Amino acid sequence: MKNESKIEAKNLNLFDIICLGFGGAIGSGIFVLMGSGINFTGKSIVLAVGVGCLFMLLAYFYNVLLSSMFTFKGGDYSQKAITFNPFFSGISAYVNFTNGFSIAMYSIAIINYASIIFPTLLDYSQIIAILIITLLFAATIRGSKFISTINSIMTVILIISIFIFIVFGVSKVQSGYFSEGNFFRNGFSGFISAIAIMGWACQGTTMGPVAVSAVTKKAKKNIPLGILLVTVLLAVVYFAMSYVAAGVLPIEEVSNKNLSLVAKEIFPYWIFVIFIIGGAVFAIATSMITAITMVRYPILKVAEDGWLPKICKKTTSSSYPWVVYLIFYIVSIVPVLLGFSLDVIVSLVMIPYMITNIYCNLACIRIINKYPKQWENSILHMPKILIDIICILAALSALIVCYNLFILLDKSQMLLMLGILFLMSIFSIISIKTGNVSIENLEKNKEMIIQEALNEED
Repeated sequence: MKNESKIEAKNLNLFDIICLGFGGAIGSGIFVLMGSGINFTGKSIVLAVGVGCLFMLLAYFYNVLLSSMFTFKGGDYSQKAITFNPFFSGISAYVNFTNGFSIAMYSIAIINYASIIFPTLLDYSQIIAILIITLLFAATIRGSKFISTINSIMTVILIISIFIFIVFGVSKVQSGYFSEGNFFRNGFSGFISAIAIMGWACQGTTMGPVAVSAVTKKAKKNIPLGILLVTVLLAVVYFAMSYVAAGVLPIEEVSNKNLSLVAKEIFPYWIFVIFIIGGAVFAIATSMITAITMVRYPILKVAEDGWLPKICKKTTSSSYPWVVYLIFYIVSIVPVLLGFSLDVIVSLVMIPYMITNIYCNLACIRIINKYPKQWENSILHMPKILIDIICILAALSALIVCYNLFILLDKSQMLLMLGILFLMSIFSIISIKTGNVSIENLEKNKEMIIQEALNEED
């Protein structure tokens, strides 16, 4: 008997998709990176976040396009599976581990915020950062349900924190924001760098909606439309936040600083303390926990598919994948031990993802040609030459973000990034050449995903 996983009824509508997409997209990245963005471009950060949302929508355009043609049960995983060749399948598998760098970024950001209330934390920042990482990895042993409960509560707190920051802050913005100086303070290159670094906060509009396409009514219409509306909504909220962040105090005071300085200026002290601990710290911790939890099954699947040595498939009696999580833990503490800044860590995480996005966006041109009927019925249907141009622009957007993040690194960090990409490439080639990964199985999986999508109806 064929054992198929059961899919829930299609009960999500456009409003559900907007809520899911917005909740997944708006996150701690804006708390962590706003000061860096202001440092690069000054008051034009209000424009950078808007353009950044558009850039990241384009960088992940394959999510939007393929969702308008197919309904995939596996979301982004299935979309990548049908676009990648065997080599890039391996690259994508290993990219999961670079998410560990983001764990380091979150731990550093937690200390930066918490030290505003407890200054002595800075004296032991490295030790405390590693301790935070260790404790949160330990929390994952309790299982996904425990983590999910914490995550749900903290997401609500995050959204409330952002709302009160905007409400209290707008009235405190100094007059002349748009008429006085400090716009494009480092020219066009600084503006593009701000877009690239803020890309971490501006991405994520596609992931949530794509993941639930199988249980969405009229998915081929509502998923792409929902993503577009979420992107607009996110840009508006980030515009308001950046307007407050760059407009209350002089640019020199908030450049490369987190939002705590502005928060202290606009809030009564008791609300300020709640905002820092209950908002910023808890929100960042939630993103950190989510980042640790969400890779559990993908990295175990990477091991099971043969991209890692057989020992990496080992689990405890309760099915906890301790070997791959140990590797992930080691990757997570490396940036802390090396003393990397937040900008550098963002680059190390995003560059590999942007490289795979370049490939996926260009591969969409081939998929449109291969499945003309699905493209004909797509809500995004347009003249072929126009969609080809958009796919190329999408790949170019990912390339621009990738390049600008790379040039922010110093020479040693560039070599580290190149070394990571080189090792990913070598491991991918070796896994395929030695037969640890079956190309035949990869192709069968691709055909199965496509067939399921073709059989799926809205």
